[in-house]
Amino acid sequence: MWVSRRAFLVSAAMLAAFAAAGEAGADTGSGAAAVVQRFYDALLALMKEAKRLSFDQRYQRLTPVVTQTFNLPLMARLSVGPDWAKLPAAQQQALTDLFSRYTISVYANRFDDYNGERFTVDSSPSANANGVVVQTALVKSDGEKVQLNYLLREGAGTWQVIDVYLSGTISELATRRSEFMAVMQQSGADGLVKLLEQRTAALRGG
Repeated sequence: MWVSRRAFLVSAAMLAAFAAAGEAGADTGSGAAAVVQRFYDALLALMKEAKRLSFDQRYQRLTPVVTQTFNLPLMARLSVGPDWAKLPAAQQQALTDLFSRYTISVYANRFDDYNGERFTVDSSPSANANGVVVQTALVKSDGEKVQLNYLLREGAGTWQVIDVYLSGTISELATRRSEFMAVMQQSGADGLVKLLEQRTAALRGG
C-alpha cells in the first residue's frame, strides 16, 4: 500500500510538472504575441490620427513603442555583421543611434494614413532556434492580407523583436545585412553613417 501511495505521489508530481511546463510555454507564447499586439495597437491608433499629425509628431509618438518592441542595438549590430567588432565604441554607438532613428522614421513615414486597415496576430508563436516567431497579417480594407512575421528573442525577462519577415519569408535583417556589409566593404563605417543619414532625411522629407 505504501508503494502504491508513493507511486501515486510521484505520478502526481510529474503531472504537476508537465502542467507547469505547459503553462510556462503558454505564458511564453502569449508574452511574445502580446508584445507584437501592443505594437500594432499603438500603430493603428497612430494611423487613425495620422492625417492631422506632422512627421515629427508621428515620430515622437512612435519612438517609445518602437524602442520597447524592437531590440534596436542588437539589430544594428547584426545588420552591420562581423565588421561590428572592429569598430571603436564611439562609432558603434553612432551607428546604433542612426539605425534607431532610421527604423523609427521608416514607420513614421510608412504609416501616415488610415483606410480601414486592421492587424491580426496569432497568439500561438512557433519555436525558432533564435527565439519564437509570431505570425501576423495586415488586412487591407479590400480584404487583401499582407503577411508579416516577427522573430522575437527574450532577454532579461522581456521579449523584443530582432527581425521581421516580409511576406512571411523575406528577412528584413538579412536584406539590410547584405546591403550594409557591401557599404562597409566599399566605404567603411563613415559610408554607412552617410547612407543612414541620407535615408532618414529622405523619409522625413528633408
